[in-house]
Amino acid sequence: MSEAALGPLLVAAGYLAGSIPFGYLLGKALLGVDVRTVGSGNIGATNVARAGGKKLGILVVLLDAGKAIVPILVARRILGAGERAEVVTMAVALAAFVGHLFPVWLGFKGGKGVATGFGIFLVLAPWAALAGAAAYAI
Repeated sequence: MSEAALGPLLVAAGYLAGSIPFGYLLGKALLGVDVRTVGSGNIGATNVARAGGKKLGILVVLLDAGKAIVPILVARRILGAGERAEVVTMAVALAAFVGHLFPVWLGFKGGKGVATGFGIFLVLAPWAALAGAAAYAI
């Protein structure tokens, strides 16, 4: 595949990965509930935890972070090093975030992006992500 076609393909894959509405899917599968109709109406981990408990909320946090982490790592692995590779990797990260905020599967109405954003920073700026997590915990 040509390098020119690879970038847009990776960005599209990043969006599709980010658009997987794990909170919605797990709410439906495990609770039989559309989490958009309970609590805050958000598909994110906090509302899922409200509807189904802390363990389910933690699972959604991990999955929502992972749906950004995986496409970024795949892009880095495929593209290697270099300035163009970094630009495409950043675009993949942004696409995953946008996918979470505006998932095609839910009429472009998604979550707030906290866990997905954390996943991005965990890969691209790990010390900043850990400092942010520590500040949040405190």
